[in-house]
Amino acid sequence: MGTLRRAAVAGSWYPGSAAEIAREVEGYLAVAGPVHAPGRLVALISPHAGLRYSGPVAAYGYSLLRGSSPRTVVLVGPSHRAAFDGVALYAEGSFGTPLGEAPIAEDVAEALLAAGPVIQALPSVHRDEHSLEMQLPFLQHLVPELRIVPLLMGSQSGEEVEALAAALAGALAGRDVLMVASSDLSHYHAAPVANRLDSFVVGDVERFDPETLMKRLEESHEHACGGGPMVAVMKAASSLGADHATILRYGDSGDAGERDKSRVVGYLSAALTGPGS
Repeated sequence: MGTLRRAAVAGSWYPGSAAEIAREVEGYLAVAGPVHAPGRLVALISPHAGLRYSGPVAAYGYSLLRGSSPRTVVLVGPSHRAAFDGVALYAEGSFGTPLGEAPIAEDVAEALLAAGPVIQALPSVHRDEHSLEMQLPFLQHLVPELRIVPLLMGSQSGEEVEALAAALAGALAGRDVLMVASSDLSHYHAAPVANRLDSFVVGDVERFDPETLMKRLEESHEHACGGGPMVAVMKAASSLGADHATILRYGDSGDAGERDKSRVVGYLSAALTGPGS
């Protein structure tokens, strides 16, 4: 039996009770309304800031899961608090939030560990990280019998991205699994500057062009904190049959709360889809 990874940011980044989470998430989903992305959903790109800031954007992607059947979701995000090389997998046990426990899909985790040395079982680096936890308010609310596979990227180097993409493509082939790349975009610029910088990343995603996006990220780290997860998931999604990207919503932190547009963080929700349904 694996260990329980307790919520690190419940009660601060998102509400501390199940009822409050459901109420806030449903409010964002109601504003997003019905969303369409053509074909079979292979992956989402979703932001990971405090729910009041990024939730209105994330809701556009997660609205595609309304009425979802039981599902396994592979979460790929950046490590903000722990420095390491490679990819850290939480391989057994569960993640807890006020909505309950989301069990690890241990069969998928084992396949990923066997897919290549870039992925290692390193549960300790997940303890305080928010980038994956911030996907759970939507996922646990919408997906019955949710199982997750949590992966955190360390250096996000080009070599690490390529190795992770190959491991995901190999381990997930033939499985009914959704991938989610967790990333915010530019940080702490005035809104006009942030929106211009973010437009390049949004364009790369919309063209389904992970190669150009990776080159952009290698030239400047200011475009996205989770650029490596985005590229790895885009490449893996392509190998798994996705051939189309739909930009569902772009926004920034100045759209919420006190509407401060002087120093904003950019947010993107996008769907990667392929033939079928």
